[in-house]
Amino acid sequence: MTISLPSSFNTFDLKFSPLPKLQQGDKVAILSPSFIAPAYFPHIYELGLTRLRDVFGLEPIAFPSTTNKDATHKEKAADLIEAFERPDIKAVIATIGGDDQIEWVRDLPQRPFQENPKPFFGYSDNTHIANHLWQCGVPSFYGGALFIQFARQCEMDSFTVDYLKKALFENSIIELRASETFNDEDLAWEDPATLAQKRRYQPNDGWHWDLGEIATPGDFSGITWGGCLESIDELLRHRMPLPTPEQFTNIVLYFATSEELPEAPYVSRILRALGELGILQRVQGVLVGRPKAWSFEKPNTDQMKKAYTEAQMKAVRETVRRYNQEIPIIQNMDFGHTDPQICLPMGSHTIINCSDQKITISF
Repeated sequence: MTISLPSSFNTFDLKFSPLPKLQQGDKVAILSPSFIAPAYFPHIYELGLTRLRDVFGLEPIAFPSTTNKDATHKEKAADLIEAFERPDIKAVIATIGGDDQIEWVRDLPQRPFQENPKPFFGYSDNTHIANHLWQCGVPSFYGGALFIQFARQCEMDSFTVDYLKKALFENSIIELRASETFNDEDLAWEDPATLAQKRRYQPNDGWHWDLGEIATPGDFSGITWGGCLESIDELLRHRMPLPTPEQFTNIVLYFATSEELPEAPYVSRILRALGELGILQRVQGVLVGRPKAWSFEKPNTDQMKKAYTEAQMKAVRETVRRYNQEIPIIQNMDFGHTDPQICLPMGSHTIINCSDQKITISF
């Protein structure tokens, strides 16, 4: 389903600037706001740039800190601000995530982003930039990292490409759909020979819907906010700005766990913190990305991956239900640290249709 959006919107007293859409030939900034992966894996980096040109018709522009492994927090922040302020740059794409963004995002100003709204793509640690943009009234996209989605070995996932094109070029409301297969097992970047290797994909059993004690399973709607669950934990620990309690009453919360493969008790504790803060009681729904269940440090078998995923899903369901019995919880969705991927809009109007088990969201 595709429906034209108005030129601006103001939903539930949450005001967000409409993001301009791109055209063929537009310039996009490539930044490394966290881990400077291009300095260590230049062949992966170049593949990502090539895909931007060949698959999407865009011109990638790297900034000084993008490939500089010694880039300081101040230099990363300066490049991010410049990328938003430059009128010839139409979107900003992060190369990958990392773990140090929390140390400098707090000091970012708001005006450069408020006055120059444009699409930002990033996942994992880039949750911190996305949250800052959310505070500025600027939507963003959780996903679409250069190294992870664009520089996919062998070829890009067509499912991922479809959603990236919607995010980049289309102004529409989309009914999300589940992928038929998934991959969560990595290939080593150190070996250039893996560039021609295809990853192992497995059958996907779809989204898992839990309607709790909803009296009338109709529509639940709100503005999306969330990101990597471990980064949400960092936001809480460091007392970073969050949506207000009043805003959370009109929010659809989303999250997914990372390649660190956090155990179910840790996931439960973070959700418990959200419950004790009164957040889970207020939100209009919870969307959970498919857990990554394999890493080089933990090369789990298929049976082990299934047990890990089921334990996490149970922890999510039981913890959320301790605080809220009357909202939809949809798990195993196609965003986060597995592929293929929906680059999920953050700061966008979302409708969860419980009767027909459908989710629509504005791109």
